[in-house]
Amino acid sequence: MPDVQGTAGAALTSEKSADAHDPAPTTQKRPSAQLIALLVGVAVVGYGLDQATKAWASNSLDPAQPKQLVGSVLQLRLTHNPGAAFSIATNATWVLTIVAAVVIVVTIFIARRLRSRPWACALGLLIGGALGNLTDRFVRAPGGGKGHVVDFLELPHWPIFNVADCCVVTAACLIALLAFLGIGIDGRRASTDQAKGDETDE
Repeated sequence: MPDVQGTAGAALTSEKSADAHDPAPTTQKRPSAQLIALLVGVAVVGYGLDQATKAWASNSLDPAQPKQLVGSVLQLRLTHNPGAAFSIATNATWVLTIVAAVVIVVTIFIARRLRSRPWACALGLLIGGALGNLTDRFVRAPGGGKGHVVDFLELPHWPIFNVADCCVVTAACLIALLAFLGIGIDGRRASTDQAKGDETDE
């Protein structure tokens, strides 16, 4: 006579062990509230600093009279840039506006897989910086998506820039570093996952 209880017990045991190895799908699909709060907080701080410093520069600096902030190493020189960095695409302001908007949308879409604090900081900086310069395209003259971005920070032999540019460049460097270290946006290390996969195959 077949051992029904033993068979049922074995089935239940195998199901429990399978559940123990398979994480709950709900915890895998969405980033934690803390990471989202970190991303939003970094973006808000970066955006706020950018807009506040631009407002101050526009009201306090004379384009014809630059001010030395750290000797000749860092000066304050007010300019209004219709293009991108290095005065690229000065006649294609609308293109830059569209690119900035696309960057923000894509970054928000990617953030759905976020489970890493460094990545949260990087994406927050990227959103805050892109949104800061995008705001200028609409609120600065001539407006309508063609506004000129306020730049006021100048280093020797370097184009004049602003806080939003600093955020974007810092984000790019951090993303490059995370990619070099093999840390994905989900917080996993590529080398570790590959090693686990190799052990499973063996």
